Amino acid sequence: MIDSSPTPPPGPDPRGRRGAPLVAQRPGRLSARTHELARRALAGEWGRSLSELPVTIPPKSGTPELSDEARYARCVRLIAEHAPLRVRPGQLVVGAATLRMAACHELPGRTPDGKRAFASVSHTTLGFDHALRAGYRGLGAEIGERLARGGLPARGRDLLAAMQQCLAAAALWHRRHLELLAELIAGSSGEEREGYERVRQALANVPENPPADFREAVQSLWFLFGFQRLCGNWPGIGRIDEMLGPYLRKDLESGRITLDQARELLAHFWINGCDWIGASDQPGSGDAQHYQNIVLAGVDRDGHEVTNEVTYLVLDVVEELGISDFPIAVRISPRTPERLLQRVAEVQRLGGGIVAVYNEDQIISSLVDCGYPLQAARGFANDGCWEILIPGQTCFSYRPFDVLGLLQQTLGVVGDGGPAGFASFEALYGAFRARLDTALGEIDRESDQYAAGGAPATLVSLLVRDCIEKGRGYFDRGARYTVRAPHAGGLQDAANSLLAIKRLVYQEQRLTLPELVAGLRADWAGQEPLRREIRSRFDFYGNDAPEADAMVKRVFDDFLAAAGRMRRDHGVLQPPGVSTFGREIEWRALRGASAAGGRAADCLATNFSPAPGTDRRGPTAVIKSHCSLGLARLTNGTALELKMHPASVKGANGLGALVGLLRAFVRLGGIFLHVDVVDSELLRDAQDHPERYPNLAVRISGWSARFATLNRDWQDMIINRTEQR
Repeated sequence: MIDSSPTPPPGPDPRGRRGAPLVAQRPGRLSARTHELARRALAGEWGRSLSELPVTIPPKSGTPELSDEARYARCVRLIAEHAPLRVRPGQLVVGAATLRMAACHELPGRTPDGKRAFASVSHTTLGFDHALRAGYRGLGAEIGERLARGGLPARGRDLLAAMQQCLAAAALWHRRHLELLAELIAGSSGEEREGYERVRQALANVPENPPADFREAVQSLWFLFGFQRLCGNWPGIGRIDEMLGPYLRKDLESGRITLDQARELLAHFWINGCDWIGASDQPGSGDAQHYQNIVLAGVDRDGHEVTNEVTYLVLDVVEELGISDFPIAVRISPRTPERLLQRVAEVQRLGGGIVAVYNEDQIISSLVDCGYPLQAARGFANDGCWEILIPGQTCFSYRPFDVLGLLQQTLGVVGDGGPAGFASFEALYGAFRARLDTALGEIDRESDQYAAGGAPATLVSLLVRDCIEKGRGYFDRGARYTVRAPHAGGLQDAANSLLAIKRLVYQEQRLTLPELVAGLRADWAGQEPLRREIRSRFDFYGNDAPEADAMVKRVFDDFLAAAGRMRRDHGVLQPPGVSTFGREIEWRALRGASAAGGRAADCLATNFSPAPGTDRRGPTAVIKSHCSLGLARLTNGTALELKMHPASVKGANGLGALVGLLRAFVRLGGIFLHVDVVDSELLRDAQDHPERYPNLAVRISGWSARFATLNRDWQDMIINRTEQR
């Protein structure tokens, strides 16, 4: 578990609640100074000290001479000018996002009457790779060259001028840091002074210019990311080992740096990413949900393997510090080195669910089938959770809907109508499929206006390919790919219900459909024996049961067919996905009891995982059911969650079993798998005694969070997931 001891030590304690060793001991490669900084960040010291200072900009009515883009750029300038700076003694990487509004996913700007000035952006991974190579100076040259070529309408020229102002604001924030570091150097001595001098030296050249070495590259990447963060945007980081690996290899070959020194730098990058802990004390869906995803390994645009020293150092840092604020996805394939699979499994079995895996080959093939060029597809990352996109080139959103809700509307379980009667199962299924088609048609029509003439997001547009060339912003079809993905939730719950209805009503004729629906509307009142029989008798999805999996596949195929009929003539790509991201909690209020034996108040299946408690035949059966559906057609992706008891992955045999599960997932055709190694008994104790487990992290969906920051509903959802052994 992650720091699960009652009294947190300077670093995460690899011992459980009763003091018994867990499956592995955390190593001690990092310095005591680094552990102390991590401890302070994890304790919320930095997050509680965030500034309330929002900048104020004149209302639009008071500045008619300024376009929205220009007003946005002015807001960014004021943030760069007035946001407090924070540089800590012993820190190796600087650039803190110190405004509380930014931690609340808001651009820290208000109009004089207190209204929000502009929206912030998340659910995308920006082009940090290009910005790192070009530097702000190179981006400025691209803007200047495009303006010089002409041919842009007024709004295009206005956007590019606003981008130039954003670059000037970023330069101001950079200059303020250099000035502060000079003051700190002048006011210190000895080792502390030397530390400030090294940091200032690493920051002096970047991010204005391309990095000259690994130290500069780490600082530049953080500064690029940190300024977006300061302005309330929550982008993903993406393929950090591909970006930083070449710099490290060059420095190692020249003797300029050691692996231990490089690991310390990356550890400070990670510590910076958790400095919003403590910004809010209101429990909800968990902290660390800032979409700052990391993707490791896999092939580059030319098909060459990326895995390098940075890949392993990142896993070292996560293994030792247990920081859950950067969800990590490792791209694996049949060619993945055994060493990397072993390291992934070693980190996974420590708990926290921080490291997940992608099935790389299948995803690339699916993207190409969807129309993406091969080189672009090879560069895939995600939006900050696990939805698949091309980083630095995509304006992304997804549109969720509840498939179980559609079935319950068809049946009359919910809504004002009475129980519906269908003479045959096929008649019932046909009515359900028609409702599914209607739902996808509505989503298709909504996409006509998506990201067309939308609000300014100038700072984000700066790091998205084609926005400069087109002179169009992120929310104005400026990105190379504009994606609005339909995401089906509750699909497997609907299929489980259909299976139960088919057998009980139409095959065995145990009761009529109106009788069953009446019982569901009454939340199984008077029919508890039948409900219990269904829960115990049926092998639903997740048990490698052919009949159940065939029903899920039928619903899934019909969803994909309806998604395939969605248009492309409005300029929006609509690749399908299957997800819930915790919506199974809020959907309870819109659902009734399910024919698969669920009560109206139950949280049912997450993403494309089995419903809690229905998967009784072990993790291999879960993977086989999941992968039997033909997931290669699910271009925007889905997630399978496995909650493993620590005893099941203990020792060499346990580690080998976990590696075997990862290989089987790839071989059978999965997409994205996250494994959370956690004891439900410990979670129940943490629910009752949160003060004992302040940094116990669990996997939620596309993110991990500290269990104590979840409200009761979200905690129960995690606890109730089937514990596999």
